[in-house]
Amino acid sequence: MVQAPNRPFNDRDRDRDRDRGRGREREEDTGGFSERVVYTRRIAKVVKGGRRLRFNALVVVGDGQNEVGVGLGKALVIPDAVRKGNAVARRDTVKIPLRGTTIPQKITVKKGATIVMIKPAREGTGVIAAGAMRAILELGGVKDVVGKSMGSRNPINIVYATMEALRQLKDPDVELARRFGRPLPTEANKVETVPVGFDPDQSQPDSGSLDTSNVENLMSERPGETLEGD
Repeated sequence: MVQAPNRPFNDRDRDRDRDRGRGREREEDTGGFSERVVYTRRIAKVVKGGRRLRFNALVVVGDGQNEVGVGLGKALVIPDAVRKGNAVARRDTVKIPLRGTTIPQKITVKKGATIVMIKPAREGTGVIAAGAMRAILELGGVKDVVGKSMGSRNPINIVYATMEALRQLKDPDVELARRFGRPLPTEANKVETVPVGFDPDQSQPDSGSLDTSNVENLMSERPGETLEGD
């Protein structure tokens, strides 16, 4: 590295050069989830005898369908911090209630000094957002959306505010079903009613092919009782 004349090389220059990669995104496929590092920084803690240097890595993981998570990892080197952030992100994921290629409704969330606004868009609009918010929406499978952040530009605040906004999204069909006491419109939550004493291992005959001769014989043995409809 070439230094300007009459300008000594100090720790501030070293920190600046190392942090030039801050904000760069790195994406790789890991077990069905795409991983993207949206923010890294060098941190220092002053202890007896000097400073302890460590690194932070903010990682976003998603399956590209409707599931996304974020995690912040800390370690002595960046690769270890990324691995820790990946593990944290996979433990706490959010499922986005998509409506086609966009979100169901507009939502605004404040986290610290950051305000995040996300609203649905028409098909073909694309993801109109920047930085860490764009990474979360893309990895979450949202293809048409408009996002904006106001206030603090801290990437960590923006990421957690965006995740909180996605958590607060409501699926209109599910909310209506809960309000009126209807079954939830999902296959996993459907409840099948069976009669008492039903044996699932025993095959049941078709109702159209039932033999009623035994019933008629039984009713003939009981005088005064007739079959319904006679």
